Amino acid sequence: MERSIETIWKEGFLASDALVAPKLNNLYNQKSIHIIDKFKRMFKINLIAIVAFSFAFLIVSFIVGIPITGVIFFVTLSVLVIINKRLLNDLEKIDLGISSYNYLKAFNQWINKQVAINEKISKFLYPIIFISMILGFWFKDAEGIPLGERLVSEVLIGFPDTYLLFGIPLIAIVIALAIISLLVHFGGRIYQWDLNLVYGRVFKKLKELMTDIENLRS
Repeated sequence: MERSIETIWKEGFLASDALVAPKLNNLYNQKSIHIIDKFKRMFKINLIAIVAFSFAFLIVSFIVGIPITGVIFFVTLSVLVIINKRLLNDLEKIDLGISSYNYLKAFNQWINKQVAINEKISKFLYPIIFISMILGFWFKDAEGIPLGERLVSEVLIGFPDTYLLFGIPLIAIVIALAIISLLVHFGGRIYQWDLNLVYGRVFKKLKELMTDIENLRS
């Protein structure tokens, strides 16, 4: 025999139109499609949940008197959803007719792109959310006076020597800037943690499947 059984087996697995080992080839194709379809469903549900939450929070923010927080929160999350919806549209363009290995490889490339983009966004997302919370509570009405000004007045009563910058205690500004800096620095890691929390099992199955296929190719 000019070709070994192992060679024929690999060709039967790798070639989409091969007649050798079609059941194995079909099995991996089905697994690939199943994993990616599951991710798509979870991704869509996640986007819908973000939209629903942003709408609900917007309404609640007006009720509790922190509309600035609600509006900034809503706009920020809306931009996030729009960006990820466009990324999802790119995922839908992956050709299902290619081999399972190439299909998974294309999906993995899309994942890397999606993660890289969202990591960059997260470095702005979390600081913006934090700032929106500060602004919302600062300008919250407290018996005709913004809550922030009322708090500053109470601080000055207890600590009259407190240094103010633009009417705000300097120590408060320093603390806020420190928190913002930390959120910028760790924004990508926070996103990675959130990503693994939601999609960790799917990514694990994807990695295992790609490892199996690569072992057969080697």
